[in-house]
Amino acid sequence: MQWTDRIGRRIKLRDLHVLLAVAEHGNMAKAADALSISRPVVSETIADLERALGVRLLDRDPQGIEPTLFGRALLKTGVVIFDELRQGIRELEFLADSRAGELRIGCSEPVAAGILPAIIDRLSQRYPRLDFQLVVGDATTLQVRDLRERKIEVALGQMRSATPEPDMEAEFLFYQRLCVVAGKRSKWAKRRKIALADLLDAQWILAPLEMSADSPIVEAFRKNGLEIPPVKVLGYSLPLRNSLLATGRFVTVVPDSVIRFGAERLLLQPLPIELPRWRLPVAIITVKNRTLSPPAKLFIECAREVAKPLAK
Repeated sequence: MQWTDRIGRRIKLRDLHVLLAVAEHGNMAKAADALSISRPVVSETIADLERALGVRLLDRDPQGIEPTLFGRALLKTGVVIFDELRQGIRELEFLADSRAGELRIGCSEPVAAGILPAIIDRLSQRYPRLDFQLVVGDATTLQVRDLRERKIEVALGQMRSATPEPDMEAEFLFYQRLCVVAGKRSKWAKRRKIALADLLDAQWILAPLEMSADSPIVEAFRKNGLEIPPVKVLGYSLPLRNSLLATGRFVTVVPDSVIRFGAERLLLQPLPIELPRWRLPVAIITVKNRTLSPPAKLFIECAREVAKPLAK
């Protein structure tokens, strides 16, 4: 396949843009509406691409349109091309006005309730015209879907394995410690001494991850020779936890970063129980070999600063 004859002169960014739109909408008519062009133009563009490359890019059936093996390969490249172009334009804009920019961040819910607000607050004070878009999800979804599809530029959350995905890079920030907490009205809130054994009959709120074999709370119960108590509420929602804790009848665990930085510290009463740290760190995750925008670089530098006390 000759670059000059078949590719360089015949394929334009606009063609890839059309292909991406068709794949996203699964329908040429919807893609045409989204791009404000006619359906025949969309159809002709795809046909020209297929002729130039000598392969079929899309399979068409009554249910819609699906990319072929060749189409998926080209789409993967197209996403990278447009992402790099978008990043280049953002860098030009930032160089023209270093106080402005936009950053798309992905994070887990504990991070969104703890360290992330502190990072954004510090960064926005230094650069008041920086804007932030936030996507909340688990580490797997943020890496496998959102980072790879360039929906976010940076992910911040606890690692799910000791090494990142092969196409990802991770910078470890700190190892999170869990704190056992109750509501301010709880009967345990004013006790100066308390042990895990005292909470065996408590109504526990835990997330599935906190029930895993390597969870600090599970490890702590086992080290004390105790069975893990039944979980009254299983799920991770900080608003739900806060509401239930306010009744004074429930206990749970939250990361120490939430206690240190989050607004929840005003609602929660940490109990004097020492738990080990998670064995997997909270990390900044980015796509390997991806050009980071200036706001992303500033965010990473600021995250290191804010995380320093937690890393000690």
